[in-house]
Amino acid sequence: MNKLFIFDFDGVIAESLPFYEKLVKTNLEKIGAPIIKKRQDFLDLFDGNFYETLSTRGVDVDAFNDAVIAAAPDTDYNKIRPVKGILPVMQKLSMDNRLLVISSNVSSVIRTFLSMYSFEGIFEEVLGADFMLSKTGKIMAMVEKYNAKIDRTYYVGDTVGDIREGRAANVKTVAATWGWHEKKRLEGADPDYMADSPDDLIKI
Repeated sequence: MNKLFIFDFDGVIAESLPFYEKLVKTNLEKIGAPIIKKRQDFLDLFDGNFYETLSTRGVDVDAFNDAVIAAAPDTDYNKIRPVKGILPVMQKLSMDNRLLVISSNVSSVIRTFLSMYSFEGIFEEVLGADFMLSKTGKIMAMVEKYNAKIDRTYYVGDTVGDIREGRAANVKTVAATWGWHEKKRLEGADPDYMADSPDDLIKI
């Protein structure tokens, strides 16, 4: 294998912002933590590690995760679509590189989505919040598991928090500007690469 590419899911592979925003807001309210009033409140949760940010705002993370996992079987996947042009890029990258997914979402939701939209066989592993809450920890665990070289490992994310967690793991970071955080906001996190479209990943 040439390189190890680790992808965030929501915003990078899946166009899921309205869906995931509602899911988080609903389940925070369900556990008595109504901290999201508008979209900016939601997006601000991803300036660092999502779960650490929830915790600093007084949210019981375990209760929140339990609520989200309980809701997973009722997920309406028709409200989530693949990012335009992402599938052929993933197929091409997977020919010579190892591809993984890590996410703050639930692994079962991600796997069902990938199967539904013909991503089977592209990603060797899917690691959601049920595996570990820290994306930095997940990245480091996968680098160790696959004996990957740090300078040939890339983490592709679409939020400031993604870039910060990738940098903390000492891997190359790629900011996907088609995702949740706008380009200027991502630039402030100082990623190694900026990708304005999925095709830009091929150039890396």
